[in-house]
Amino acid sequence: MVQDHMEGELMSGDPMSKLTDDILVDIISRLRYKSTCCCKCVSTRWRDLFSHPDHRKKLPHPLAGFFHDGCNNNQFPKTARYFTKVSGEGGPLVDPSLSFLPQYDSLDILDCCNGLLLCRCWKTADRKTLDYVVCNPATQKWVVVSATDWSSKVNVARLGFDPTVSSHFHVFEFIDEKAWGIDESELTPCDGRIETLAIYSSIVGVWKHQSLDSFAFAIPKNSKGVFVNGVLHSATSYKFIAAVNVEGNEWRFIDIRVPPYYDDARDDAIFVSQGQLYLANIYAGSELLVWALEDYNVEEWTLKHNVSLLELFGARKLCFICQLGRDCQIQWGKTPYLPYVPLFLEALADG
Repeated sequence: MVQDHMEGELMSGDPMSKLTDDILVDIISRLRYKSTCCCKCVSTRWRDLFSHPDHRKKLPHPLAGFFHDGCNNNQFPKTARYFTKVSGEGGPLVDPSLSFLPQYDSLDILDCCNGLLLCRCWKTADRKTLDYVVCNPATQKWVVVSATDWSSKVNVARLGFDPTVSSHFHVFEFIDEKAWGIDESELTPCDGRIETLAIYSSIVGVWKHQSLDSFAFAIPKNSKGVFVNGVLHSATSYKFIAAVNVEGNEWRFIDIRVPPYYDDARDDAIFVSQGQLYLANIYAGSELLVWALEDYNVEEWTLKHNVSLLELFGARKLCFICQLGRDCQIQWGKTPYLPYVPLFLEALADG
């Protein structure tokens, strides 16, 4: 069908018809996502390029939905994993049980980064025996990453992956004082303080550890991490963002100096768009504020959007966003909602 459209455009004298599909896809793949959406409206040929299996691997894709856990006391099992599409219509885009993975006693999804998932998989009923698994639900490819001696006690683990740079990935394991084995009498006043950072690189296939004695910060278990430009950014419990590169030898702490200042701010509201860091927070429980870090070097935050939650969602829609379809009571901070954008590249670096 694409070929028929191309032949018709050649006959009509359209200069763009002189470009082959491969060249056209390469050009479109370099555009921002909003611009690629406009490209779908140019012609039927351009539209069909986006759905063709040979080309969709190279083109950007929108947010498809969210992985999340749900709890219902009236069903068995009481807890289950779900995938909710952004549209809210139809069945899940991917199998939320990740049934293509090897059989494990249980599985937790810890993070999602540019189409890959980081999972912690328990081998047996013994909660000390586990693997990390990095997988791509769109292609059902997966790689096992051996755990560290502290993995069963670690609350925060993150994934770093950028398919535009390499098929290799990094796993970040933030080991707090208790998990590291520090005696309770020697714990610092900073509750949950990160004592050591362990980083796994699929390039070399080993973990390396770095002591964080000179730093004092904690990362909430279900806070959002953002990997951009080779740096992992993590929202902390102390109103700043901790940023570290994949080598673990360069750190930066970015203050969240955005008004209004209040004590009940959410800790998991950072995200990235078009290579820029953003922060979202809720003021007085009724207004959503979105800030952009426009100047990364001087840490200058600029207010981009503010809107009433009631106006944006409505009472019922707001509850749905909080719950993502769960039949249980709202429990803030208990369940991570992991946004998922499919990645159709077949390559996945060996662990």
